[in-house]
Amino acid sequence: MRIVVTGSLAYDYIMDFPGYFKDHLLPEKTHILSVSFLVESMRKLRGGVAGNIAYNLTLLGERPLIAATVGHDFADYRAWLTYQGVDTRGLIEIEHEFTSSCFINTDRANNQIVAFHAGAMAYAHQVSLVDLGIGPNDLVLISPTDPAAMERYVLDCQRLGVPYIFDPGKQTPRLEADHIWLGLTSARVLVGNDYEFAMMAKKLQISEAELIASTPVTVITRGEHGSTIYTSATNGQGIDIPPATPNEVRDPTGAGDAYLAGLAFGLAHNFPLEVTGRIAAMIAVYAIEKQGCQEHTFTLPEFTARYAATFGAHALVEDMAV
Repeated sequence: MRIVVTGSLAYDYIMDFPGYFKDHLLPEKTHILSVSFLVESMRKLRGGVAGNIAYNLTLLGERPLIAATVGHDFADYRAWLTYQGVDTRGLIEIEHEFTSSCFINTDRANNQIVAFHAGAMAYAHQVSLVDLGIGPNDLVLISPTDPAAMERYVLDCQRLGVPYIFDPGKQTPRLEADHIWLGLTSARVLVGNDYEFAMMAKKLQISEAELIASTPVTVITRGEHGSTIYTSATNGQGIDIPPATPNEVRDPTGAGDAYLAGLAFGLAHNFPLEVTGRIAAMIAVYAIEKQGCQEHTFTLPEFTARYAATFGAHALVEDMAV
């Protein structure tokens, strides 16, 4: 089963302000706000949901196909993805646009001021999954990008009879109820964190229990508290997946994308859901232990050994290192 990843590709510009934003904001002058923060450091890192997921899948031994739009400045990122083992033939370059960019400025209290430029992502609806030659034996992961593109990918999967994971994620606030309903229709799996699930249920005017029951498999992530996987066979009880423990917490950004990669991997290989969830939890901590979403690495023997030490040995996981 080939795993096809859709979603955003972006450059993340991470900046550190050596003070506190609050010390430079005048509440009585916010109607004419004009303030500049001299940052201490800046790093340009590879990011975007699709890029993060695809990278983590390569660490698990997969060669995912990535489908997205990128700007004229993407050459180095594309070469790096190809080197890692990602199939990049599903990328379309928008020559007159920059690749999506996220500018994140963090102060000493971990408050953040973020600016996001969509750039080439605004053209993601031009990507056709039909043209990529995928079929019912493949698995598509529909992750946050331009809402019109997400709608197109759902329709393409439904037209082709391709199973898909629906992950509205950070685009949940922008998606209309009709878009969410469309995504739920025929989805093999629905994924989101607990806040996103509450938001989706509110938009759809249904209970969270009804939302959970709307797809064959539903996964709710809860950060450091683990995750829960629901199926029609669990009668609403859910399978609790414990979190893995990081050696240190450097940067939680990208942990959710790493989790999704582990989830897609387990589903593609028909692993039991209990094992799939634990693989997802395990790979997520690698992302937490590094600054940046694609800066961590591991070998499969290292991964399986850490899985065994955390959750206990399992034959299917041990076979991953063979």
